[in-house]
Amino acid sequence: MLHPSPESHPTFRMTDICNTFSTIVAEAVSGSHVIKIAGYSRIKVLLRNGESLTSIPFSVAGHSWTIRFYPNGDSAESQDYLSFYLILDSANSYDVKVIFSFELLGKNGRSVSSYSFTTDLRTFSYKGSLWGYNKFIHQTVLEESSAHLRDDSFSIRCDIKVFKEIYSQETKGVHSKFVEVPPSNLHQHLGNLLDSMDGSDVVFEVREERFSAHRCVLAARSSVFKAELLGTMKEKADGAIQVDDMEPGVFKSLLHFIYTDSLDTMAQEDQSRDEASEEEDLVMAQHLLVAADRYNVERLKLICEEKLCESIDSSMVATSLALAEQHNCNGLKEACFEFLASPSNLLEMMASDGYDHLKTSCPAVLKELTTRFLPPETKASEEITIGLYN
Repeated sequence: MLHPSPESHPTFRMTDICNTFSTIVAEAVSGSHVIKIAGYSRIKVLLRNGESLTSIPFSVAGHSWTIRFYPNGDSAESQDYLSFYLILDSANSYDVKVIFSFELLGKNGRSVSSYSFTTDLRTFSYKGSLWGYNKFIHQTVLEESSAHLRDDSFSIRCDIKVFKEIYSQETKGVHSKFVEVPPSNLHQHLGNLLDSMDGSDVVFEVREERFSAHRCVLAARSSVFKAELLGTMKEKADGAIQVDDMEPGVFKSLLHFIYTDSLDTMAQEDQSRDEASEEEDLVMAQHLLVAADRYNVERLKLICEEKLCESIDSSMVATSLALAEQHNCNGLKEACFEFLASPSNLLEMMASDGYDHLKTSCPAVLKELTTRFLPPETKASEEITIGLYN
């Protein structure tokens, strides 16, 4: 019998061991679309039970979708309800697996939890497939709540999660992570510095209240404070600095934003806030916009401008338009103009408390409004024109 020589035996070493890894991946792509129903009462009268309107197409995960709205229900069973359906609009899409939701948005732009419905996994088999809710909200519930229906308009958001085909792929080995880097907490440290006032070197007097602060922090965040505290105006800032034409609460919120880059008011994620709190937030946003423009804190100014754009209604649009014109807020101005393009909204604005102030303080913006949007023969255009020259 022949035996292999010792040299012929294979030798196994650790370097010969090969580890491979793979991952099974179930991907999902999310997107959303907001559809605004403007002139709800007119739409309700013009369309009968079973008749619908359709949104423009929008894309999520490479598929085209539309939303179908029945103002008087899609059938006799749902004639007293509003019906909403999501429709697959892509010609070459088949068996698309989706979880989606319809949510009624309140006047603050946040979801109304009692009218937020999410489906289980649904399959849209071909173009024209649809799923939705034939009894989304009762007409009476919508029409009797000012929190839902504002200026005869309301909005619905549809959130869509599309599941892709499950696949496997080779991946590299996963190594233990020995160091976890926490997120930045600079804003927390500066906020604590504002609260403790350790090392503060400047004092502001706002009406009857005094606020201590740090020159370098203010100068780093505001070119106006920089000139006042470190520049040619420094000599005048050695004593307490008097701040006129501003409420203490507004100045306090301004300082909080300068130190933390966040707001201590206008809590945007608090679902429990009532309508009075929302009104207080909007008034604070108006005052903070003026303060931010005065001290050139641009990001705060834009946050306040965005807040006011999202909350335009007939009672506040005149004030918002005056602010936009006086403080160079082009986005807010265009949002007001878009709202006032509706003749009914314009007439309601002209009957509001803020209209007289707008007419006397910013006549140019009213002239621009009539030139851009209103035919000369309309009643509102005539009344504005007469009012400007009286």
